Amino acid sequence: MSAYESSELEAIKNLKQIAREEQILPGTAICGGCGGLEALRLAAKVLGEKTVFVNAAGCFTLLAVFPYTPLKGSWLYTNMASASAGAQGVRDALDVLIEKGKLTRDEDVNVVVVAGDGSTYDMGLSSTSAAIFRELDFWYFCYDNESYGNTGVQMSSATPYGARTSTSAVTPASREGTEHGKKNLFEIWRAHRPPYVATVSARYPVDLTNKFLKAKTLKGPKLFIAHAPCPTGWLYDPEQTLSYSRLAVDTGIFALKEAVNGDVTHTVLPKRHRPVEEYLAGQGRYRHLFEPERNERALALIQEQVDRYWEAVSQ
Repeated sequence: MSAYESSELEAIKNLKQIAREEQILPGTAICGGCGGLEALRLAAKVLGEKTVFVNAAGCFTLLAVFPYTPLKGSWLYTNMASASAGAQGVRDALDVLIEKGKLTRDEDVNVVVVAGDGSTYDMGLSSTSAAIFRELDFWYFCYDNESYGNTGVQMSSATPYGARTSTSAVTPASREGTEHGKKNLFEIWRAHRPPYVATVSARYPVDLTNKFLKAKTLKGPKLFIAHAPCPTGWLYDPEQTLSYSRLAVDTGIFALKEAVNGDVTHTVLPKRHRPVEEYLAGQGRYRHLFEPERNERALALIQEQVDRYWEAVSQ
């Protein structure tokens, strides 16, 4: 029996209570320092072996390359736009087999979509919206590296203001690179009235684990947006991944929160937010905001956006 099975619905208090048994083994083709993989590794400890991962085409397509897999659970590929529809097919098939007595309740498995922000925020949003509307009992894990990371780091609607991508270059006419703001996926899902929506970070493993434990008590669509620092696309040394994971929360750029049946709670509240520059500096995708000269207007706008968010939270 694994550590979480004995008290799987009880919140943990420290790192020692996280299951030691690994559900995703070493030796994958995923980039070194991938923040999304570390978040999925922690999530899989709660989900356990009885899991079918439905993968939308993206960075994590390289996670299980036939005939090899690092997963103790099962893995199903779909195209970028159809992961939630694939999850519907798997969930329906399981329910039919259980109804016919060909599968016992104990043999049932979790159905988990694993998708990047390109699929989640953009190409797969329609099929996902339909799955939520049908109250499909599934988990949705989005590793949000804020770009189409596996095809050349193109801009997605999750790319934040001021970041440079291969399709939002820095030019004299566009000194900021990406000029739009990031789509608010948390609120888009919450507007569908699912039972559970959360943001998670691998740098806060206790918070992440407790959110997955809580979601186990709820039936229906469940979303987890995982902050996924990407050394390849964000242009930093892979050993700094956990530092950027921490800074994203400490600066207030990435809020750790959950919505249970629509009611929002912030689960981590830093006593004092650090300046956003501490998070932006060092990432190559933001270098143009500091060199050859500081873009004071853009830096101030990013800070104002973060401050405005937290002012609203405190009211």
